[in-house]
Amino acid sequence: MRALARLSHLAAGAVRVLVVAMVLVMLGVLAAQILLRYAFNHALTWSEELSLALLTWAVLLSAALGVKEGIHVRMALLVRRLPAAARLRAEQAIHLATAAVGAFLAWSGWRYFADTRGTTSAAIGYPNELLHIAALVCGVLIALFALEAALEGRIPPDEGQD
Repeated sequence: MRALARLSHLAAGAVRVLVVAMVLVMLGVLAAQILLRYAFNHALTWSEELSLALLTWAVLLSAALGVKEGIHVRMALLVRRLPAAARLRAEQAIHLATAAVGAFLAWSGWRYFADTRGTTSAAIGYPNELLHIAALVCGVLIALFALEAALEGRIPPDEGQD
């Protein structure tokens, strides 16, 4: 359990740094595109494709991080009314279901990655595998973070009213 928690913590830290870096690069590329297009009448041919790839990765990694931090929207009206022991079991079942969804996303991402292997992007010419592997990575992270929460017995705090 301790090794899983350590792995989860390290992965979440790396994801946070990667998401911030990706968003900063994406914003820089888009700002350069706007400046060059309107100030110098020169359009970058690769900026949109790179920005889209970075956005895809940042969104999927952030979705996985949302599982780790328990920030996804949920309706807990029924779960909150359960006795403590039953609520713990219900929350563990929810975390395990989330891990199963993550595993399915990873499996589907792998299939998509395998099906599109060998193709390249139109503008930059990078291997499309770099973009398509994002679903696999996101699924693995979701499964890891949800499994850790289930084994830890994590119960989200009560916030607001349903």
